[in-house]
Amino acid sequence: MLNLAPVADLTIQVGEPIEIGTTVAGFRRLIPIVGGEVRGPRLNGRVLPGGADCQVIRTDGVLELRAQYVIETPELSRILIDNSGVRRGPEEAMERLRRGEVVDPSLIYFRTSPRFETGDPNYQWLTRSLFIATGARRPDRVELAFFEVL
Repeated sequence: MLNLAPVADLTIQVGEPIEIGTTVAGFRRLIPIVGGEVRGPRLNGRVLPGGADCQVIRTDGVLELRAQYVIETPELSRILIDNSGVRRGPEEAMERLRRGEVVDPSLIYFRTSPRFETGDPNYQWLTRSLFIATGARRPDRVELAFFEVL
């Protein structure tokens, strides 16, 4: 049996999408990460600007994402996050999200699996377990809830 332990809630501020267009993989775009905050029972800090979310919208309408960004903790430790996942929902709702419109998060399946890398011994526990996240996309931000799989 699996149990989940809450780690943190992230609010990740994003910039305007950079749309590359349709490639052999699907409709490709890049979302700049411009900042954010991390608050939770086991991890706190801020999301540093400079990361990005690389996305491809497949022909079946499912969006595959891979985001990389850095968290800086209150002690100034830095943690690299590599977060991959999928987002799917009704075609009309997914198109509205793509255009940057407000969509009820209950219509959208948004799950990721974050992986962590850090040199700080106090945060090595992040590198030794599996984690999952649920998400919601807003016009100017992404909201994620991280959980450790116990």
